Amino acid sequence: MNTTTRTGAGTGALPDSLISLFKATFGGAPAGVWAAPGRVNLIGEHTDYNEGFVLPFAIDKRATTAVRPRGDSTVRLLSTSGDEGIVEADAAALAPGAVTGWAKCPLGVVWVLQQRGIEVPGFDLLLDSDVPLGAGLSSSHAIECAVVTALNDLTGAGLTAEEMVTLTQHAENAFVGAPTGIMDQSASLRGASGHAVFLDCRDQSVQLVPFEAQEAGLVLLVIDTKVSHSHADGGYASRRASCELGAGVLGVAALRDVAVADLEAAGGLLDPVTYRRVRHIVTENDRVLQAVETLRSQGPAHIGGLLDASHASMRDDFEISCPELDLAVDTARGHGAIGARMTGGGFGGSAIALTPVRDERQVRDAVVRAFAEAGFTAPDIFTVTPAAGAERLS
Repeated sequence: MNTTTRTGAGTGALPDSLISLFKATFGGAPAGVWAAPGRVNLIGEHTDYNEGFVLPFAIDKRATTAVRPRGDSTVRLLSTSGDEGIVEADAAALAPGAVTGWAKCPLGVVWVLQQRGIEVPGFDLLLDSDVPLGAGLSSSHAIECAVVTALNDLTGAGLTAEEMVTLTQHAENAFVGAPTGIMDQSASLRGASGHAVFLDCRDQSVQLVPFEAQEAGLVLLVIDTKVSHSHADGGYASRRASCELGAGVLGVAALRDVAVADLEAAGGLLDPVTYRRVRHIVTENDRVLQAVETLRSQGPAHIGGLLDASHASMRDDFEISCPELDLAVDTARGHGAIGARMTGGGFGGSAIALTPVRDERQVRDAVVRAFAEAGFTAPDIFTVTPAAGAERLS
């Protein structure tokens, strides 16, 4: 099985150009084109697998897939960002651990649908993604959500968005090997233009919360530090294990059930490291709730302090930041951003900076200059806006 092709930020191809490339590659037209966005998490980090609250939104960068069913069980996959040709696999012989590289994402979706009892035929798939790899913007989940949306349509499975969220999470956990929660898939599958997705990770209930920064004279800058991270590594898993340990010692089903007022007593029951991990989750859940209320009552210009507090908690209590992320956050705040924080699983990736439009250039230039002075790789800085969730394009 060839599974060495790489994928990442692609061309952002429009459906017509992707269809033309599909025809040239696979010798015929696709059955359709589907897309799913990456996401930025506005606030609520590592709370999802603790059955807590998160507030992400789908972004205007996405993975786009052209797909055509085949008459056999062969799956052929090609990425516009890869340079080593077509990945080929047998849909009937998939198993966790048997696939490496980017192909784990689409093939994990095939495997999990089969586990659900859904018959998935072989197919040809062409992927184009402009979601940056390793930037904490959920590039892998964008691929999985585009593929599950396509296969749901093509097989007539009739899965709801909630079911597709759960299935892609299982693919991530059991097939890809990343112990992630449901936030990323929920934003990608259930997002809406102009809104953040307020998700209760215990029951999957969603409320759309207006987040129209532009109308408030603001932009949300993403600062990609170029420090690559992976959710399949030990750092993420160890944080999750600490949370599970803390919940067990405190006698609760999940840290969602611990209130800020309970933290003082918890300090006497937990070792110092576990206590800090628990304190982050408990206070972060509270910050999400405060952010939702503030956005509804006052608007995005008033959440800056919550973003700052979230970053401090991730840096000091959860210890998932890094020098590049801290420099991005501190520099942005020092040059006009009203709030900034790292976003995503941590250990690299991106920071976000909520910034007045008038100060955008100043913040951009200051961050680039600070990275150069520190000897860090130059960051990639861009704006994102809340976009629609996964959809069929043609």
